Amino acid sequence: MNAASPLVAPGVGARALVEVVPMRRRHLRSVLRIERAAPHRGWSAGLYLGELRRPEDRRYVVARRGAAVVGFAGLMQVLEDAHVTTIAVDPAVQGQRIGTRLMLALAEQARAWGCDNLTLEVRPSNAAAIALYRRFGLAPAGVRKGYYADLGEDALVMWGHEVQSPAFADRLAAIAATLDLPSGPPPAEGTTP
Repeated sequence: MNAASPLVAPGVGARALVEVVPMRRRHLRSVLRIERAAPHRGWSAGLYLGELRRPEDRRYVVARRGAAVVGFAGLMQVLEDAHVTTIAVDPAVQGQRIGTRLMLALAEQARAWGCDNLTLEVRPSNAAAIALYRRFGLAPAGVRKGYYADLGEDALVMWGHEVQSPAFADRLAAIAATLDLPSGPPPAEGTTP
């Protein structure tokens, strides 16, 4: 990665600390840039703005390296279920465990909300993402035919249960320990990270 990369702020090395903070409107330009690099059609700015206006049952976060947004993720609460709505890491920094940090923040938020289950859809061809979700205890539970219509691909539905259990808390603590991170949910909307 060179000094001109939009992913590295001036004076910030490529392996600098990554922090996960609540997504704000000001992050959307970077989020949409990462969306455009994804293999499937991404969300619009309007959709993100609508989601950000629902802090009672939605949580969106960004991963930042310095001032640069290098990934993002979202979670929706529906009764006892927490559904991962989106998660993406800039292709230029994939493989640096940023997705793990984002997924950890979402799983911890699901616990903070008191959810019993964690679920998501993923492309069956996305082996790296499936491996990540399995690490968090999610397992295949079904298929949504034609879910990624723009790619002509189905979605693998994955579920994790007993999110409130001590075993799940231990799983998250072990993952956080590999990242040298404190555990706990991401800061609430309107608080300083």
